[in-house]
Parts: sequence; structure tokens; C-alpha cells
Amino acid sequence: MADLRALNVTSALVDYAVAHGTWADDPVLADLRDETAALGPVATMQIGPDQGQLLTLFTRLVGARRAVEVGTFTGYSSLCIARGLATGGTLLCCDVSEEWTALARRAWERAGMAGRIELRIGAALDTLRSLPPEPTIDLAFIDADKGGYWDYWHELALRVRPGGVLLADNVLWSGRVADDVADDGDDDTRAIREFNDRVVADDRVDVVVLPAFDGLTIGLRR
Repeated sequence: MADLRALNVTSALVDYAVAHGTWADDPVLADLRDETAALGPVATMQIGPDQGQLLTLFTRLVGARRAVEVGTFTGYSSLCIARGLATGGTLLCCDVSEEWTALARRAWERAGMAGRIELRIGAALDTLRSLPPEPTIDLAFIDADKGGYWDYWHELALRVRPGGVLLADNVLWSGRVADDVADDGDDDTRAIREFNDRVVADDRVDVVVLPAFDGLTIGLRR
């Protein structure tokens, strides 16, 4: 059956949607997108401005004072999260690249958000496991290597408070997760499928998969 809700999301439509959101684009975010685009094909790892607005909204909805991001890249998503933090709130960013996060640091400074963000360079799983075990995190966003998704999710779910939110990007993987599983695809496709299967069975969260962007998992900690 054809999905009557299907919508062809063009660049013009994204621009329209962003312009009609509370957090419309600003020079820092626009400049950061341009700087990231100059990196070449790797720039596709950056989220779009519409998803950035949603991150800011989620951060405000939960009144986040403590947030964690796994996979910072050039800092667009982290800047959107930081802007939504409650007064005195902080964001811990986990990444492995000094080169890409150098762009992030400059953007955070220009936006006046550097004081809210701590960047740790190194294996994200080690960083997460070093955090206190108490459930004090309000919001977590995962957008990193797909093979590590479940481990990141598991460690964060242990530390996100009841009523807090866990988010994971790229969970529909350009639609490949729904392809014929007899042809199980590449390592990333298999990893995302396994992640999705494990998350829906995770009794620590209520979960919805949003078929927007490249698929966004939204988990509410019970």
C-alpha cells in the first residue's frame, strides 16, 4: 500500500521549515555549515539545520542541565544542544578527531558557548564508562561509528535519569535497514539493524523511530 503521508523533502522545503522555527539560522551556524562543506564528502556526517532545531527543542523540553554527545564532528549538533541547556547546564562531547573538532571549538567560541561544553578526545566508550554510575544525565545524542551504537546506548541508558531522553541518529541508514535481509548488506547496515532490534527490546526506555532526516531514534527513560 502506498504511504499517503509521503512527502518529498527538498532543500527548499527544509529552508522553509527552518525559517519558520523559533531557532532560525544565524551566522555562526551558517558559517559552520560552509566550513564543514569545504571538507568534501565527509561533510555529509553533519546534521541539517532542521534537525539542529529539534535538538535544541528536545534539550529545552527536558530542562537539560547535563547532556552528553557521542560523535561531535565539526560541532553543529553540539552547538544546537548547548544553546538549549538550562542555566548552568553543561554538555560533554566525545570524539576522536582533533582536526574536525578544532572547527567545533572555534564555532563554540564564536557563539559564546565554549564555557558550557567539555570536549574529550579519545574512545567514547572509555569516556562513558568513566562517568559516575548515577542516573544524572538529562539528554544524550549518539551520532558516531555505527558498530558502537549499542554499547554507547547501553552505557548512557544506565546514566540517563527517568524522564530523560536518549537520541540516536542515522537509524534508517538511507532506507537500507528495510531492504531484503537475505542480502544483509554492509557492516554498518547490519550494525544499525542490530541496534534497532536491541533498542526496541530495551525495557529501560519507551522508544519511537522518527522517519525523518536519516532516521532518529527517540528514547524516553522509564
